[in-house]
Amino acid sequence: MQNLTGKPPFSAILPTPFGALGIIADAEYLREIIFLPGSAAALQPSGIPAEKAVEQLARYLADPDYRFDLPLAEQGSHFRRRTWAAIGEIPRGETRTYSQLAESLGSVARAVGQACGDNPFPIVTPCHRVVSARGIGGFAHHAEGFLIDTKRWLLQHEAAA
Repeated sequence: MQNLTGKPPFSAILPTPFGALGIIADAEYLREIIFLPGSAAALQPSGIPAEKAVEQLARYLADPDYRFDLPLAEQGSHFRRRTWAAIGEIPRGETRTYSQLAESLGSVARAVGQACGDNPFPIVTPCHRVVSARGIGGFAHHAEGFLIDTKRWLLQHEAAA
């Protein structure tokens, strides 16, 4: 069964200071984290991977130095997995531009931006730490709205620690 977004039903919804996080998991793996507006109603986790995701995301919201240890479902092409791994190496409180990340991967900024936007595990893989050379850049394929506000919140949260 799928919801109106074409995604499987949420296994949990975690309210956050910037909106909510929709968790999609199965019996073994976390499949996706989706940013939702603040109007999304909380949903208690169903299943161990969803419980772990909610617990660890809540711990990150309390402490941006928290290190995730979640059963992530492998997804994406080889290039995207390399990009997401490189994003995971950006220290908390720091950013990299799309161009800097692309250069380190032997790629181009547009490809890195696409991989960032398609990241199935935002926050866990901190794509919010990748910015434009001229500003904050996009977030989850959006250039404005609540997702950009979310990116700003996450960067401020990590900078304040």
